[in-house]
Amino acid sequence: MTTRIPAPALLAVSAVFHYLGPAFAVLLFAHVDAAGVAWLRIVFAALVFAVWRRPWRVLRRGGPVLLGFGAALAAMNTVFYLAIERLPLATVGAIEFLGVVVLAAAGVRGPRNAVALVVAVAGVALLTEVRLGGEPLGLLFAFLNCGLFMVYITLGHRLATEAVGGGVDRLGAAMLVASVVAAPVGVLDAAPALVHPTWLLAGLGVAVCSSVIPYVADQLAMARVRRSTFALMLSVLPASATVVGLVVLAQLPTAQDVAGIALVAAALAVHRPPESTQEATAQEDSAEGNPDDSAEGNAENSARGNAEGGNAEDNARGNAEQSSEESAEAAAGTSAEGSAGTDARRSPGTGAGSNRGVDTTVKEGADEGRVVAP
Repeated sequence: MTTRIPAPALLAVSAVFHYLGPAFAVLLFAHVDAAGVAWLRIVFAALVFAVWRRPWRVLRRGGPVLLGFGAALAAMNTVFYLAIERLPLATVGAIEFLGVVVLAAAGVRGPRNAVALVVAVAGVALLTEVRLGGEPLGLLFAFLNCGLFMVYITLGHRLATEAVGGGVDRLGAAMLVASVVAAPVGVLDAAPALVHPTWLLAGLGVAVCSSVIPYVADQLAMARVRRSTFALMLSVLPASATVVGLVVLAQLPTAQDVAGIALVAAALAVHRPPESTQEATAQEDSAEGNPDDSAEGNAENSARGNAEGGNAEDNARGNAEQSSEESAEAAAGTSAEGSAGTDARRSPGTGAGSNRGVDTTVKEGADEGRVVAP
């Protein structure tokens, strides 16, 4: 069923829940430090995946990509909350989008997609109104989050497109890794929430809205498009934030916001995946099918050839044996006839049989040009 959902729709779902998560986080920030909130988010997400997907089966054969992805998730979530604790969310989001632009630009093929990238950047700039002023430590965390978000997209795309295990299952396994990696930093800060059921429920809400649903939607979208295309599609995040603000919080967008949303929508409409990539995928699919067919055909031909070869060998052996038997019988018959003729010549026997033997011997000798005495 999910294979029929287009990638932009999956990104829209991811964006909506991405901005619903902070609503639950607000309930926690007044009681739990940022690192503690990040750890609760990761742990509850890992628990959801554990019950839903049982990802430990994939974890045993995950490899370095999965382990690196889990470590990146732990670090990215932690520094993101440390950054928004010190800077406005819009500033952190705008800095995060710089890494998205780099990944999208690295995969641009053709002038049409270059125009789409420029239009998307302009739209995001109008929506976020980037201001780089603020606490230096907050800016450091924001740029660290930007770099880690690039790692998230790069490794996440590899997990989504590799054939070993499903992308969602491997995401769940990576979340288990993240819960262990983030524990030394966040478990002590999260301790106050462990005795307050309401705070724990808020942590579960943050996990489902900010990690489970958006990350699953990302994995499904990454499996359908190129990495650079996915990066460009992430420009819908700030546009979705404006829409969520209008629908949920009744915050009317300004004319600048509307212009930014229009530019992002235009960029997604202009962008086109390279045809060469689609052809290469088709060729790869064809190449994957041909070896099996060829192998089956070769095996069948080989078996048929062996069978035919075996039949020929059996026939040759049978003919040789039959020829040998016939030769032996002929030789035996000739020897018997010769002995009978000799006996007839040596014996004075009487009767028609003896006369026929003599006459035959004389006639055969005459035909050969020599006379055999009776």
